[in-house]
Amino acid sequence: MDNIKRRTLLGMGAMGASALVAPRYLYAASSSAEQQEIPLWSRPPGGNGPEGPEQTNAKGSVTNVSRPRLVVYRPERPDGSAVLVIAGGGYGHIERGSESIPAAQWLQSLGVTVFELVYRLPGEGWSNIAPFQDGQRAMRLIKALAPKYGLAANRIGILGFSAGGHLAGTTAAEPDARRYAAIDAADQFSARPDFAGLIYPVLTFMPPYDNTRSRREIVGKHPDLAASEEFSVERHVGSGMPPTFLAQAADDPIAPIQNSLLMFNALKAAQIPAEMHVFQDGGHGWGLGKPGSQPHAWPRLFESWLAHNGWIKAA
Repeated sequence: MDNIKRRTLLGMGAMGASALVAPRYLYAASSSAEQQEIPLWSRPPGGNGPEGPEQTNAKGSVTNVSRPRLVVYRPERPDGSAVLVIAGGGYGHIERGSESIPAAQWLQSLGVTVFELVYRLPGEGWSNIAPFQDGQRAMRLIKALAPKYGLAANRIGILGFSAGGHLAGTTAAEPDARRYAAIDAADQFSARPDFAGLIYPVLTFMPPYDNTRSRREIVGKHPDLAASEEFSVERHVGSGMPPTFLAQAADDPIAPIQNSLLMFNALKAAQIPAEMHVFQDGGHGWGLGKPGSQPHAWPRLFESWLAHNGWIKAA
């Protein structure tokens, strides 16, 4: 994404020995008996953000995000693995209640340490790259905090739903793009995850599959092809892309199944290990999957894939 680099005019300047000490605020997490929160930034880049408190509706959908952060779910018996979980919502809201919270709790039950990302939304006074800054920063923070949480450095992955799949895929495909100026030792880490799970993802902004809210929120209603390609994940898959798991319904009315098909073909062309599951029906936005539906199988399939590749311990 060279255009992002030019537009943001950001660099990663040299960092001295003093930068090897992580700032105190990274560890000053507000906590409860079950969870703790880690702020991504002392001052977020890319705009001033919304006014007033964060809003959560009855279904757990979040808007008015001014405090991007990680919510940590620590298992009773951690196995050393970790996953950054990202809900969707078309970059207009964040479906925590139906996607990232249930997924975090499920992975936590498997022994995975989970970091749920609450990210900034472009339509709320932030720049269009704010979510990607947050995704990149989140992965770097998790790696910087790996010793604190007892994480294995080679078993830290990412999981995204819908637009969260776009954010997860972008982070995985271009982990070292210069999206913001380095601020501390955490930014010395690569944002590349060791594996990626993309669930009913929005991945391409290219026509004729570009009629999504995600595309409109990031590049506008009438982008040129260069802007659409810049944010189309399948166009940026290279040899550094991590192994990837895809799951989507063939009748998805929001994100056409071509999102996963194009991505799978790009992964195979780059010789990246990939697994894809296409369900005959199921629509969009199923989270962990309604019992009795075809998509209800995906968590078990994803768990099996993780264990097969050694990222989590087999049940």
